[in-house]
Amino acid sequence: MKKQNKLKIINDPIYGFITIPSELIYDLIEHPYFQRLRRITQMGLSHLVYPGAQHTRFQHALGCLYLMQKALQTLKFKGIEITKEEEEATLIAILLHDIGHGPFSHALENSLIEGLSHENLSLEFMETLNQEFKGKLDLAIKIFKGNYSKVFLTQLVAGQLDIDRLDYLKRDSFYTGVAEGNINSDRLITMINVRDNQLVIEEKGIYSVEKFLLARRLMYWQVYLHKTSLGAELILIKVLKRAKELIQQDKELISNSTLSFFLNHNISYDNFSVAILEYFYQLDDYDIITAIKQWQNHPDQVLSSLCKMLINRKLFKVKLKNKAFKTKKVEKIKESIQKQFDITKEETSYFFLEGTTSNQAYSYDYQQIMILFKNGKIKEVSQVSDQLNLKTLAQPVVKFYICYPKDLV
Repeated sequence: MKKQNKLKIINDPIYGFITIPSELIYDLIEHPYFQRLRRITQMGLSHLVYPGAQHTRFQHALGCLYLMQKALQTLKFKGIEITKEEEEATLIAILLHDIGHGPFSHALENSLIEGLSHENLSLEFMETLNQEFKGKLDLAIKIFKGNYSKVFLTQLVAGQLDIDRLDYLKRDSFYTGVAEGNINSDRLITMINVRDNQLVIEEKGIYSVEKFLLARRLMYWQVYLHKTSLGAELILIKVLKRAKELIQQDKELISNSTLSFFLNHNISYDNFSVAILEYFYQLDDYDIITAIKQWQNHPDQVLSSLCKMLINRKLFKVKLKNKAFKTKKVEKIKESIQKQFDITKEETSYFFLEGTTSNQAYSYDYQQIMILFKNGKIKEVSQVSDQLNLKTLAQPVVKFYICYPKDLV
């Protein structure tokens, strides 16, 4: 039997040609768990605002693989000892870091499985794959969990200036057309180094770090927390909540067997199992969209109205303010909704949503970005930045929102 060539090259619109560096990584990419990411959009419902934002978690994971290869090559060139086993394990850790994302990525996190983040689910997938691949992912899992002696390898996978962020900012900027998010990932990777087992950025890279943090702040307000995207994702969450409620009332609801499993069971951290993981891996964006298309004709007015809003892009009006909305105004809107839709007071909660959203580009509490100077001294980035007030970027900005149908009388 002819041996298959597994050292493939993939053409990426951001970086050009991406090489698959080992047979094990090729086999992981080919696995159904990873192929599912082709059917999970990277940016949830952001395409309703930015039509180009149709890229997937699959593309993002491959982009991260490419950048991690460059980062490890840079560190080895600078004399940092990284064995072949450590290199492959770190590449696997970044390749699989998002494998636990559910339909529409962050939009439905905790809607299908309560109390389990996508990071937790990624680890569940990695543990299962490790059994299938007879322990070959042991080191990758240690690095992913932060249990390995070389801390800087974990920091490359998950930190405030990690490979994940370097790819998603550049990729999401490209596909949305929002130029403010376009960072110089090449420059940042060229400037990385290691001191005292910690990842650092060399002094010459400080301006690129500043640009990175500012780009992150701007991308969050302009793209990730865009009020229209926020409103659409809240409708999606309410659709699934209403579907579950109708099932509990023994109302007929058509959906495929995979989605039905999650609608009929309350899955949480406490009762999660490998059997449930097998159901979860079969679930993707297409299951949700197909269900919504069917449910827009459901006799339940609440469910059908919400589904029609998403399918026809007749989304909520969303208002953002720096302080809480007045109770009198809120009650007036709720009364109008109840009257116009002829629904109960309890059902009004499906058409009037309120809460807060926040944006913090940098945190002092989480793996601070350290700058390495030529004299060997190391300082935290905000102490040495002269271009931006990074202390301001480290302050969380909280905004209050209300969402409700646009066509209220």
